[in-house]
Amino acid sequence: MAKSKQLANKQKIDGYQIEDGFSQLEGKKKIEMLKKMYQIRYFEEQTEQFIIRGMIHGTCHLYTGQEASAVGAVYAIGGDDYITSTHRGHGHCISKGADLKRMMAELLGKKTGYCKGKGGSMHIADIESGNLGANGIVGGGLGIATGAGLTCKMKYANEKMVLCFFGDGAANQGIFHESVNMASIWGLPVIYFCENNIYGMSTPTDDAFNIDKISDRKLAYGIEGLTIDGNDVAQVYNTVAHFAQACRKGKGPVLIEAQTYRWKGHSKSDAQVYRSKKEVKEWMQKDPIKRYAQKLVKEDVMGEAEVSQLEEEVGNTIAEAVDFAKESAFPSPSEVEDDVYFVKQ
Repeated sequence: MAKSKQLANKQKIDGYQIEDGFSQLEGKKKIEMLKKMYQIRYFEEQTEQFIIRGMIHGTCHLYTGQEASAVGAVYAIGGDDYITSTHRGHGHCISKGADLKRMMAELLGKKTGYCKGKGGSMHIADIESGNLGANGIVGGGLGIATGAGLTCKMKYANEKMVLCFFGDGAANQGIFHESVNMASIWGLPVIYFCENNIYGMSTPTDDAFNIDKISDRKLAYGIEGLTIDGNDVAQVYNTVAHFAQACRKGKGPVLIEAQTYRWKGHSKSDAQVYRSKKEVKEWMQKDPIKRYAQKLVKEDVMGEAEVSQLEEEVGNTIAEAVDFAKESAFPSPSEVEDDVYFVKQ
């Protein structure tokens, strides 16, 4: 009987038996995850409005449509663990517990932002929460994550680990191969989490890879890896939680490919001529937030009225963040060289 119950609490995902830890979470935690997904969606919608009005300088990459990947993955690791992010990193930052007001201020170049208004959209970092930063270089976070993984092994005996977000485009950068190979040789506690949103800028993955799954590259490095539904927050949570536990036991690194889709263009200047409106519409019908909210209602974790109330609450929170950012001051020109460092030869 005990064995049957144990098997019932597991699900087979891409050939692996994964514990269904999500079903064991308290309702409060499940609701909190939905709240985070709404925060990401509303934050990005507001960011898009700022872009349209010319209030954000420099480029910007929206995370809309990929909310389940960030929230499911981040909630599956510990609060003391680290993450590295990407140029499309707002969702990662919010999931890790960032202050929405400071994030919004950073996007508008204000002094109250996380990087004092000097980093902008692609370079938000929140070291206190364990977010080692977003990165404007494609694949740039891979090396940072591997270095942090070495620190976790040497200093914390794998009690801490690293969740490294990167996109399908970064999987074809040299640093991907170097980083994963090194992590494999040294057995580092790193989960390399590839968010495959079908396009590397405007190039479809079918044209950029001669393999069915990016996770198949695990074979070249002698590590574990699998491909999952990146729009299913429960599946993402269960998979990352499973392999996070393995990493803490010295069985890392791991390569996870989460298949998802970005609703918006690659960046604010993307005309999106490489994909059809029909394709976008089909993916939008797979909305990860709507899908998750319906799941919580079906399981009696929330009622439909409570979902609407939560959505309204998040909308008010984003409005407060916008007011804070608008009212904050720009950094003084006299501070332009502050926080800038160089090594004197």
